[in-house]
Amino acid sequence: MTRLELDPWIEGYLSYLQDVRRLNGRTLIDLRCTLSRVGSFMSQAHPGVPLWKLTLDDYLHWLNHSREQGRSERSLAKQLSHLRGLLDYAWRSGRADRNVLDGFSLEDCLPKAEPRSLTLEEAEKLVRSCSRETAQDRRSRLVVLLLYGCGLRTSELRALDVSDVNVERQEIFVRHGKGDRPRTIPVPASVWTELLAYLTERGGKRGPLFRTAAKGARIHTSEIGLIVKTGAEKAGVAGEVTPRTLRHTFGTHLMDAGVDLAVIASLMGHRSPNETGVYLHVLPGKKQAAVETLTHAEENKQ
Repeated sequence: MTRLELDPWIEGYLSYLQDVRRLNGRTLIDLRCTLSRVGSFMSQAHPGVPLWKLTLDDYLHWLNHSREQGRSERSLAKQLSHLRGLLDYAWRSGRADRNVLDGFSLEDCLPKAEPRSLTLEEAEKLVRSCSRETAQDRRSRLVVLLLYGCGLRTSELRALDVSDVNVERQEIFVRHGKGDRPRTIPVPASVWTELLAYLTERGGKRGPLFRTAAKGARIHTSEIGLIVKTGAEKAGVAGEVTPRTLRHTFGTHLMDAGVDLAVIASLMGHRSPNETGVYLHVLPGKKQAAVETLTHAEENKQ
């Protein structure tokens, strides 16, 4: 496939996302397509004007045109996210006075899909299916444990370095969270024991936490997905199971255990508890109970 060449500064932004933020190839391709498509549209009305110099009205005009062309709201929400990231980078780099798309989002208007998650029994079967026999098996097992036990995104797990493990505090530092929001995650005791054993066996104090067996390079996104898929098939868990499924399972099980929504949002790296609200499906009547609690609190004030 022919590579889409963009403005040199935008190419630099994409290189930053690849080299510093360590976004995966599929995401970078999506970003490149979005910026190329929107740039092409904008250049018809504003030739020579970079994306970060356009107004909110210009982007609203593009949104209306895209809707007329049959683009779905979900697709447009994703593209707006891509554009917000570029404009924010331009603002932080001093190329723009402000990010005109800051705070503008279609996501709140979209229906929240109930995420696939495993039952506690299925999660336990998956973990038990992960062997400890060989060094490679132990590495794969730890991948599954961290995805489920810490709610990591695939990109976050892949980007972990040995130095991100805080042995004194029993924590993992996620440097490259979504939206450039770093966070610290406490590691459950059972997972921590296996993580320390893995670090001892791995040896060395620098470099990627998870490396490929062949070349010792940073583990690839596709390999993480294969590890989870293979483990689920071995455990006999029905349906498609992905790293994202394990992240959703982490959030669901915390909600099921009664953990506060704000705490779950912090652990999962969400922008706000509103983003975590999708997990309210796990407890029937949870939303109603929350409303009733608020109602009672208001009544007690009177």
